Amino acid sequence: MEMWVWALAGMMAAVILLLSWKIRTLQRAAEEMGDALADRLETDTNTLIDLSSGDRHMRRLANSLNVQLRKLRKERRRFEQGNLELQNAVTNISHDLRTPLTAICSYLDLLEAEEKSQEAERYLQIIRNRAELMVQLTEELFRYSMVLSAKNKGTLEPVDVGGVLEESIASSYTALKDRKIEPQVHIPDKKVVRTLDRVALVRVFSNLLNNAIKYSDGDLEVTLSEAGVVTFTNTALGLNQVQVGRLFDRFYTVEAARKSTGLGLAIARALVEQMGGDIAAEWRENRLSIRVTLPKE
Repeated sequence: MEMWVWALAGMMAAVILLLSWKIRTLQRAAEEMGDALADRLETDTNTLIDLSSGDRHMRRLANSLNVQLRKLRKERRRFEQGNLELQNAVTNISHDLRTPLTAICSYLDLLEAEEKSQEAERYLQIIRNRAELMVQLTEELFRYSMVLSAKNKGTLEPVDVGGVLEESIASSYTALKDRKIEPQVHIPDKKVVRTLDRVALVRVFSNLLNNAIKYSDGDLEVTLSEAGVVTFTNTALGLNQVQVGRLFDRFYTVEAARKSTGLGLAIARALVEQMGGDIAAEWRENRLSIRVTLPKE
């Protein structure tokens, strides 16, 4: 009787060991497949998922994933090609529009020098405003397409973020003064240095200051932390949570923003992300905060 018990116990132990080995093999195969899938999604490669495991079920799963990977790569190539064609079209169109718009503005200058009625003067001013908006939109379209088509992050160099921020605010002083905005600037005594594209950073700060000029109700607070976070905060009674959530969308504008193309913040986001940073907007208690988190050293 004891012999049968020991034999049964031995068989059960062998089955348990076999099942444990099988489970561990499947776990390794699953981990291997997960790592391979993550690598194929992150890198631009035609290599498919290959398993060391001989389990037919796991290999069937790997083959199914490979089928989906092929479809995904095909769609990605189609998207990239279509996106490139769209960027080139936008660049060409914005470039082609410059010449006729320049001619229109020149003829408007000539018309303004002629004698005309008060009604004609009013119509001429409307045309002038629309033409200037078209010129601005054309320039923003060209810049936006150039930003998106950039193959590198520009010239990276150690940049004193606080110094660039002060220069940008000084450059926008006249526009801020016209809106009766006296900015409150908080910059730490210790220099905040990051390896960035200086030209791109100047463009980001300029666009964010222009955004504050559009939406601010008369105040602006700019803060730079030692961690490399720049925050632009102002009262914006004309905005709401939904509008703030769409501020970075291309061509999105709100009625409070006059002469806006809706590309300024989209360009800022593209430039910040190209430099490895992050940008986000928050609206709380009628105050708009746009936070730029610069990459760490």
